[in-house]
Amino acid sequence: MGTTTKIQPRALVRASGGPRYAVALAVDALGTGLLRPFLLLYGVTVLRLSPPVTGIAMTVGAVAGLVCMPAVGRWLDRGARSTVVAASMLVRVLGVALLLAAPAGHVGLFATAALFLGIGNQAWPAAHAALVATVAHGRERDAALAGGRALRNAGLGVGGLLATACLTGGTAALQALAAVTGFAYLAAAALAWSVHLRTQPAAVPAEDRTDEPAPRMRALLAANVVYVFCLNVPEIAVPLVLVTQLHASPVWSAAIFVANTVLVVALQVPVTVLLSRFPRRTVLALAGVVLTASYLGFLAAASLGHDWGAPAIGAVSVVCTIGEIIYAGSATALVTALAPAPVLGRALARFQLSTGFGLAVSPAAITALASHGSAALWGSLSAATLLSASAVATEKERRSGL
Repeated sequence: MGTTTKIQPRALVRASGGPRYAVALAVDALGTGLLRPFLLLYGVTVLRLSPPVTGIAMTVGAVAGLVCMPAVGRWLDRGARSTVVAASMLVRVLGVALLLAAPAGHVGLFATAALFLGIGNQAWPAAHAALVATVAHGRERDAALAGGRALRNAGLGVGGLLATACLTGGTAALQALAAVTGFAYLAAAALAWSVHLRTQPAAVPAEDRTDEPAPRMRALLAANVVYVFCLNVPEIAVPLVLVTQLHASPVWSAAIFVANTVLVVALQVPVTVLLSRFPRRTVLALAGVVLTASYLGFLAAASLGHDWGAPAIGAVSVVCTIGEIIYAGSATALVTALAPAPVLGRALARFQLSTGFGLAVSPAAITALASHGSAALWGSLSAATLLSASAVATEKERRSGL
């Protein structure tokens, strides 16, 4: 399998689905960045729901959204590509419309809106990966997936900054942000659908399409549940330790989050390309080792106390972000390489189920562990992540060089 050694922007855009699709990703990410960080605030301030009720409704919506994944996988395996991506964006338009229509105190409509937003958020990663896997192949596909993630993080960051600047307008500003988000999702869906990309499953014998099972990838999927905790470390674990244990200024948490976003945008593609000379499974195991080292670094930094603890955590966060970048650049790419084409959709759906589950349980797990001290939090994450890396490295597969 070829090794990608250069980054050519035009080729990368083409491998990612083309210019229109890249614009669709950017618009979708911008809209998501406008609303997602402030959805809880919308429920509390605009709909006047209590914070616990709002949080529960959001969690239930995100978890319930995972129920759609088997159907999404089967739809993708019937050949759909850009249509599924567009549908994942359109269903979020419905979620935003329900938010705007919900009267104050109506938790049912808010929960339904969270459900539709959850369905779209869960379906999009698998649909996007399947589309890229159809357009690009080999290591070019890995770079294209990395480019899509960098573009999405940039859009999320810009959207979040714009929304933060608008929050001084109170409830009217939140409602306006929701409306703009809905229009952004609608525009992105139209652009994605206009790509008109699909595969031709009729070219594959029918018995292969219906009888061939998707690869089980049991160790990989189980490990992914633990790996994905790293995505919530900058948003939940680090602020929790800084504010509640080290009593540091919230500015540290904000700076670390911004640095994480900037590093992902800047380094996701170069790091993925740099590591393309190694098998994907080896790179994914390496990500676990780097993340484990960063968790142990957080444990050591937290023991330094108020004066030195916050700067040390900031430095270790860079290592954690590098681990996150290595993980994100190899995990989905490994799944697309392992899965035969007729069952790619189902394999990606299974992978997204493990990702969604990990993202859903990680906030509760992190906060529960942190209540028992830094050793319980970072020690548990270190042990679980190192065990997961070992499972990834030793899992047997039928295809080599992955």
